[in-house]
Amino acid sequence: MQERGSQKYYPSVDDAVADVQSGSTVLSAGFGLCGTAETIIAAMARRGKDSLHSLTAVSNNAGTAIGGGLSPLIESGQVSRAICSFLGNNKKLEQKYLGGEVAIELTPQGTLAEKLRCGGAGIPAFYTPTGVDTYIQSGQIPAKFKNGEVVEPGKARETRIFDGRIFNMETAIKGDVAILRAYKVDEDGNCQFRYTTKSFAPLMAKAAKIAIVEAEHIVPTGELKSTDIDLPGIFIDRIVQATEDKIVEIKKLRDPNADPEAEAAGNDALKRRNRIAKRAAKELKPGYYVNLGVGMPTLAPTYLPADSKVWIQSENGILGMGPYPTEEEMDADIINAGKETVTLVPGASVFDSSESFGMIRGGHIDVSMLGALQVGANGDLANYMIPGKVFKGMGGAMDLVSNPDATKIVVLTDHVDKNGRPKVVQNCSLPLTGAKVVSTIITDLVSFLLSAEFVPMLTVAVRVPS
Repeated sequence: MQERGSQKYYPSVDDAVADVQSGSTVLSAGFGLCGTAETIIAAMARRGKDSLHSLTAVSNNAGTAIGGGLSPLIESGQVSRAICSFLGNNKKLEQKYLGGEVAIELTPQGTLAEKLRCGGAGIPAFYTPTGVDTYIQSGQIPAKFKNGEVVEPGKARETRIFDGRIFNMETAIKGDVAILRAYKVDEDGNCQFRYTTKSFAPLMAKAAKIAIVEAEHIVPTGELKSTDIDLPGIFIDRIVQATEDKIVEIKKLRDPNADPEAEAAGNDALKRRNRIAKRAAKELKPGYYVNLGVGMPTLAPTYLPADSKVWIQSENGILGMGPYPTEEEMDADIINAGKETVTLVPGASVFDSSESFGMIRGGHIDVSMLGALQVGANGDLANYMIPGKVFKGMGGAMDLVSNPDATKIVVLTDHVDKNGRPKVVQNCSLPLTGAKVVSTIITDLVSFLLSAEFVPMLTVAVRVPS
């Protein structure tokens, strides 16, 4: 381990990772490809599987479908276990998981952030409402397969009742090495991050024995003002120069002159989405703080009046998210929960993921809008997994529905799936994201308002105007 008082700057990134041991737990910061330590990851990959292997990688998502992030270490076989919340469209990782090459501990995003925060703060465990009455609580998501058989089941959570509610116990995560990227780092390790690159970086640096940061700009100590420092140097052990370019995962731009209704002409799917979004916008009142899930929910603000002041929260660390950027406005360091490029409105703030999910679990968000694979008459929601077919991960969805008494949960979904099967059902058959959490369901045909008692039938149906 690096001694206190030694120089933190390493001229060679290869030297900075030379003593990382096989079997280490590596905490890899970033959200999607925003804020990932591409320079450090490339150096670890250069060591090869013979020199560095059997790594446990902790990251919100372990690589992507287009590469970047932890993808090089996954593809080289250097990672044997991944603790993450979201696989997305990373088919290679999914195949390695189903083929028994990689074990995966699927963890809700907010829980992952809090496990890391506790790991760095000396707190061994905590209780959370996230994942109660789901496969997370029961441990029914297998961690590892071999020859198609489950060889390592998931871990069931201990539970305890507080104030009449059930909570899951989660244990902290600590790492051997944290790897992160920062905008500016001074010679003593004080770090400044830009926008949403902050998401997991401070949490992971604090939870590791050794924290290695790659800096876009290395500056003399004293150049950063105290108010500019997002992470104090006490948490950083090694500094290297970032040399790899940033990768924009989803470049999403807006046309200021676009008309969503005109664009949907002749496209029935877009017409349905716009109809749902238009109705959903009626749930967003001036002054509300709102979290919008990926997909259809992000369309709702399009139909808000120009003078409606609704604060949009994105769980990767934004309060005050604006529309998609123009080409001139695009910034690789500002993305939403769907990894798309976005903008910030005047008065917006940015923060790390533990702060973000504290807002969510703590009931400070007025409305949360999500998509669904299925939604039940009793308010059950399933939107992250189809056993044997779809294994994307829950991301932040389980956290977003964890406090339905304080946050109104609205589901936006097509009335039927592409095969004509209903998505609004009496009882969900798919693994639940949350039990009895949904209060409003908006489809392309109707809007359901579920009663507070969650009676066994859908009792109120209001026709959505075309």
